[in-house]
Amino acid sequence: MIGRIPIQDIHPVVDCGQRPAKAAAGETFEIGATVFREGHDAVAAGVVLTDPEGMRSPLLRMREQAPGTDRWGVSVSLPTEGEWHFRVEAWGDPLATWLHDAGIKIPRGIDAELMCEEGARLFERAAKAVRPADCRASDRFRMPAVTSDEDVAAEPDEAAAEAPPETGTCGHRAALQAVAARLRDDDLDPRARLSLAQLPETAALLAAHPLRDLVTRSGRHRIAVSRRRALFGSWYELFPRSEGAVVEAGPDGSVSDATTSGNFRTAARRLPAVAAMGFDVVYLPPIHPIGHAYRKGRNNTLQAEQGDPGSPWAIGSEFGGHDAVHPDLGSVEDFSAFVARARELGMEIALDLALQCSPDHPWVKEHPEWFNVRADGSIAYAENPPKKYQDIYPLNFDKDPEGIFAEVKRVILYWMDLGVRIFRVDNPHTKPVVFWERMLGEIHATDPDVLFLAEAFTRPAMMQTLAKVGFDQSYTYFTWKNSRDELEEYLRELSQDTAHFLRPNLFVNTPDILHEYLQHGGRPAFEIRAVLAALLSPTWGVYAGYELFENVPVRPGSEEYLDSEKYQYKPRDWVAAEREGRSLAPLLTQLNLFRRAHPALQELRNLRFHHVDRPELVCFSKRLPGAYNTATQRHGLGDVVLAVVNLDPHNTREATVSLDLPALGLDWHAEFVVDDELSGESYRWRQSNYVRLDPFIHPAHIFTVRR
Repeated sequence: MIGRIPIQDIHPVVDCGQRPAKAAAGETFEIGATVFREGHDAVAAGVVLTDPEGMRSPLLRMREQAPGTDRWGVSVSLPTEGEWHFRVEAWGDPLATWLHDAGIKIPRGIDAELMCEEGARLFERAAKAVRPADCRASDRFRMPAVTSDEDVAAEPDEAAAEAPPETGTCGHRAALQAVAARLRDDDLDPRARLSLAQLPETAALLAAHPLRDLVTRSGRHRIAVSRRRALFGSWYELFPRSEGAVVEAGPDGSVSDATTSGNFRTAARRLPAVAAMGFDVVYLPPIHPIGHAYRKGRNNTLQAEQGDPGSPWAIGSEFGGHDAVHPDLGSVEDFSAFVARARELGMEIALDLALQCSPDHPWVKEHPEWFNVRADGSIAYAENPPKKYQDIYPLNFDKDPEGIFAEVKRVILYWMDLGVRIFRVDNPHTKPVVFWERMLGEIHATDPDVLFLAEAFTRPAMMQTLAKVGFDQSYTYFTWKNSRDELEEYLRELSQDTAHFLRPNLFVNTPDILHEYLQHGGRPAFEIRAVLAALLSPTWGVYAGYELFENVPVRPGSEEYLDSEKYQYKPRDWVAAEREGRSLAPLLTQLNLFRRAHPALQELRNLRFHHVDRPELVCFSKRLPGAYNTATQRHGLGDVVLAVVNLDPHNTREATVSLDLPALGLDWHAEFVVDDELSGESYRWRQSNYVRLDPFIHPAHIFTVRR
């Protein structure tokens, strides 16, 4: 039912309010609605927020985003985690109507005295409605609300402006009364009387203490606010078994019996270097015992040789299943020490949650009803035609849903008790959505700080629904978006259309994905993709080996790595690579430190693209008004980062960049200075600028902007 003042198209709302929208603590986002009324009288709108404790904010005034669109919005930033609520309020604004009409009539001598008297009465009403507590009203809510929520359920036609004022004095009330008295001063010309009502100071008073008629309230909508890591972080994926592994080749080139696995203790030696590169999260593939039956060999061959460790995703053996540690990696105590060491270095551990089994998993014997049995009596292994995974049995979640749910929840809680607060979920799109909605809902109800990343390279509807039902982050199609048009279209979708429920994690590569762009683009391609991922999204990630430019596919046309780490140990000489200048670690470090220094890069919804007249280059910016970067403590424009990237890893490209200067907080005729974080050079720029980028020197400009 439409209220007296229509309020429509409220945003952010997910599935008509069935599920909460998402935000992270401190994240800036916009609440918007379409608000209008009949005739020509003025309307206004605002938002009231309710925190998880039930305390309500002052009214936050919304602004019409463009004249004539009827679209209103206000930026908010919710400071604490938990489930928040908001409602939109709309009202007739009789003072705005009067100011508009008086500004036309009084200068022309039309009903001048009558208009002054009508205005005086309206200002008197506004003065009487002022409450001393309202003098603290703010256009942007950043602190917890301090007022009670008892009147949230008030009737839509209740006019808050008619409530009796509290006792006490308020300078704002006196100022509004002075305007009323001025409008009745017969010794002054009506135009002089009107001038006081038109002052900016008077407008500010009315914004803080609006006179509201026909107040209409929307329903309440939910926003689930997560901890900051749900939005912002840099991920690094490594295989513990490769760190410290000793690999010896047999006489025929095969792996010899002398091969020794790395373990949590040897992998812990790699953690300081990962932390020094500025990464926040270390993601581990499955660390559980690996099955023997149908174990895959090197490069995914069907026959494993002596010493081949098998795929970590073929979980389960005589040593245990999803709640066990592979004996080659050490003990549970060794894992706990690894988690503690990462925490000492300021990092978190993300653990893979892969709900599948090897034929040797204890579940296969204990719960055969959890699996699909084929006509010949065999258990069906996993397939993604033409790919076959003979070493993996998928679960059938419909055969014993309560039993599977209880066991999976037990496993998750087990690792949570060992210090894991982030899970990367393998192929969640191959499990029922209703399973995830219930599981994530129950985990978040007791442990809202636990985060889940969906590794779901699948159809958009499934990816988006997984995000809606509770996944905190999602892998994306970024790896396959390499042209300017592809990047702009997809990142607009991620930063605008779906940002209120899906948080992207832009991995530049994975053990499964070596895109041809990296295979053929050389070092510049690796630099370009790192710059794009690190600056376009607040969360990004790399898989170990990226900094060494590993780019050889198992065969032409494949995205699988030659000698993939999924099927063998892969020790790397990190020290020699850095010493010899064969490492991308310095750039990764620079990018991550730059991200930490700039609050604008820690947001998703502030991404804006700018026009470039050549398709090989892309230009984008991020701005956070009122913020400053920690390197310069620079205020004024806020924190503004501007990037121009050459997407061609083979050739120098030139172009003209035409900037949307208001998106940078500047007027269209402004001149300003840009400081390049990669080259160290500074330039004086304006709306239109020439750029030339050589991918073999610096494939990108990464600018900070100052007046």
